[in-house]
Amino acid sequence: MNQMYSMTAFARSERDVEQHHLVWELKSVNHRYLETAFRMPDSLRALEQKVRDSARKQLKRGKVDCSLRVESTAGSKGLTLNEEKVQELLQAFNELKALAPDTKELNAIDILHWPGVMQSSSTQDADLDNDVLELFDEALAAFVEARSREGERLKIILEQQLDLIAGHVDAIRPLADDLAQQQRQRLLARVAELEVSVDNDRLEQEVALLAQRADVREELDRLVIHVEEAKELIGGAGPHGRRLDFLTQELNREANTLGAKSIKTESSQTSVDLKVIIEQIREQVQNIE
Repeated sequence: MNQMYSMTAFARSERDVEQHHLVWELKSVNHRYLETAFRMPDSLRALEQKVRDSARKQLKRGKVDCSLRVESTAGSKGLTLNEEKVQELLQAFNELKALAPDTKELNAIDILHWPGVMQSSSTQDADLDNDVLELFDEALAAFVEARSREGERLKIILEQQLDLIAGHVDAIRPLADDLAQQQRQRLLARVAELEVSVDNDRLEQEVALLAQRADVREELDRLVIHVEEAKELIGGAGPHGRRLDFLTQELNREANTLGAKSIKTESSQTSVDLKVIIEQIREQVQNIE
């Protein structure tokens, strides 16, 4: 699939199930790899691996936070005491007390603060499992669609910026093609100003050497190659982000070399303009999956 995806997005799905209100929220930011984090009620934690696997099938990169809220609706109970968890906690404390008699006694507040002791009655309904999984799939589909829409906008921006690079290269190429003749004329003018006699062969050698040092046609050719490769990559199958990031580095390297070898104001300014555009591309590429 040739779709481009952004790494930043947000999606929310919710539904009512009997006396429960389920809410999935998914949000993501840029990340070098795919990192998923889930926040779920303890009684539904057994479903985490299933939803994590679903996310990994759809997503390639990004730091993704997924949270599930299960709220009680009218007519349902609020917080309930997990008696089984309390018994486990007391038994463990008694065993510890036998090993360390000086251990401080547990109080009610300590017990109530223990994870899993107090739960919403919603989270203890085993029939919620299928609804939780189905709702996550809905939220994930909306999430992927949001990343797709943002990716399409990024694609348009990148294509426009790549066209700007190509335009700058086309504008400066005639100057680069005529560089040897310009160098020769400048050197002859300088010799004439000094009113000295110079061997013609030696003069031509110096012209050739200066022209070679200032020849930027190779850099311009590579800029064109990288632009064409980036366009082909954008139109091809993803994921795109890492490869585009590499091409951005290559584009920046050629722009820097162009500026370093420049002997004309026009080419120096072109180098600056190119680096500005390439930096804009780099910033956009950081958002691409």
